[in-house]
Parts: sequence; C-alpha cells; structure tokens
Amino acid sequence: MDIRSALASATERSGFGDDGKSGATLERVTLPDGTRVVVKRYDVSADLVMRLTGDQRGREVELLRAGLFEALPPEVGHAVLDGWFEGDRGVVVMRDLGAAVLGWHDRLDPSGCRSVARATAALHRRFREAIPAEVADVLTPLDHAVGLFQPERIRPYAGEPLVDFALRGWEYWPEIERGEVPDAVLALALDPSPLVRALRQRPATLLHGDLATVNMAFTGEELTLIDWGMAFAAPGAVDIGRFLAGCGHLLDVTPDGFLELYRSAAGDDHDEDAVALGLLAGLVWLGWNKALDISEHPDPHIRERERAALPWWLERAEQGLTLL
Repeated sequence: MDIRSALASATERSGFGDDGKSGATLERVTLPDGTRVVVKRYDVSADLVMRLTGDQRGREVELLRAGLFEALPPEVGHAVLDGWFEGDRGVVVMRDLGAAVLGWHDRLDPSGCRSVARATAALHRRFREAIPAEVADVLTPLDHAVGLFQPERIRPYAGEPLVDFALRGWEYWPEIERGEVPDAVLALALDPSPLVRALRQRPATLLHGDLATVNMAFTGEELTLIDWGMAFAAPGAVDIGRFLAGCGHLLDVTPDGFLELYRSAAGDDHDEDAVALGLLAGLVWLGWNKALDISEHPDPHIRERERAALPWWLERAEQGLTLL
C-alpha cells in the first residue's frame, strides 16, 4: 500500500494534541482500507525539543531513510510505517498501537521490567561499536543530549513551561541537599563537558535516547519503542540511567533490581563503569525534576518518595564522579 497516497484519501481524521513534551502534532487517521494509523508532523518553529537537540526538520524521518528501523534486533519493535518531508517539515506515519502504549501512570511489573531490560540490552548489543555511518550522521549530538537541560542552553526559551520547570528545579537543587556530591552534580548540570568527555572514552552504541514508559507499547511478548527523535550514540547504560531517573518510581522492582536485570541481559557486554557514568548522566539530565518534586509537588507522598530516593542517586553519582 502506498501510505502517502492512502493518507490523502483517508476517511476519518482526529487530532489528539501533541506528543506530551514538544510541539509535534499527532493525528489519528483511518485509511481507505480501514487501517488505523497515527500521523506525526514535525515543525521546528513549534517544537522545543527539536530546537534543543539540533533537529531541523524531523530526525525520525532521517533515521527511517538511513535504515535504522530495518536494522533493529528482533527483541525491539517499532511502529514506523513510512515517513517523508514536506518542504522542511517531516511527517511520520505509525501503526496506531492504541491502548498498548503505556501512559504516565502505568506501572511495569517484574515481567515487564525484564522485557524492557532484555530488549534494551539487545538494542545496545546490536549496535555496540557498529552504528551504520548513515545512522550516525543524523543522531543527536552527544553534548546536546547530555546537556539537554543545561540552564545556559535553555534560558533563551524561558516562558516555555518545560524550560521554566527545569530552571526553577535547578535553582532548588542546592537547597535540597548540601555537600560535595550534590555540588558536583550541579556543576555538571551547568557545564556537562567533563561528563561528555568521559562518555566519549567508552565504547558507544545506539541509544533510544528517551527511554520512558510513555514511549513503550507491549503487544504480546514484544516491546515496541516509539519516538526515536532523540536517539544518540553513547555507552548503553546512559539509556538505563535516563530510564531510572524518569521512571524508576513506576517499576515494581527496585533500581538495583532493574540494574541487575540489565546486567544479566547484557552479559559479557556489561560495563560497571559505564553504568556509573550512565546513572550520573541520568541525574544530570533530570536532577532538576527531582528537586522540583521534593520542593513543591502538591502531593506529600510524592515529595516524600523523591526525598527518600535521593540518597541512592547521590551514592551512585559519587561513583560516576570518580570516573571523570
């Protein structure tokens, strides 16, 4: 089926806002043969994340053209059916996975955690020091990815809700915990270059880049990952650090328990130093959010949860700091 032609003859269309973090618009469409798809349209003028990651017209389309999705390991599914550019704006057409896509509050039971660890390890193994040049050429630059919420970089976009949250969170950070390690984490948030240099010295692979429950769908035993627009190259454990920093509270295993699942799935590819750096990168990426939740979240249970989790993160960060 020529999806682009079929899209022009669609029988039903319904917009459903954006993807939850950027300006990319999403639309559910029923094609003439009854197939239901989701159409995502990129517009750098309206998409904050595109601007912060140097994406000018839709990196996911570029990755499709570079053959990434055909090269994924069998443990990792994707939803992309087609993609193209309309002028300087990318368009991606995806399978409509419906209720299989997880929401912001869906939890992962131990079986789901094992599936995520297994699929992520397979992704990292597949591309370990073997990212095709065509794919590597269009990935998010490492410094953009690691320093996504670097105050100096995001301050010009003050007024955007996400930017305002991040700036306020980093302002809270010195108040929630004092000491050498929290100070070092904040220093890296302000200038992540030492962390970027350390990551570049270790074997790199392809990272999804925004590994989060809301970018996952379970269809039977298969894990499908969606929204590849932030993909970048780094040690695989950076994906894990980001996942635990953003979604650790949604897992029915402890952070150490999930690390053990990933360690087991990675096998001989596992690198403890890379894990230490990956967890440090996760805290540099989302420390502002933890500070914000601890300081002003309206739900006292969430404030207490994040406060209780902070010592684990700082202990792990201290291990990563010794490798800089």
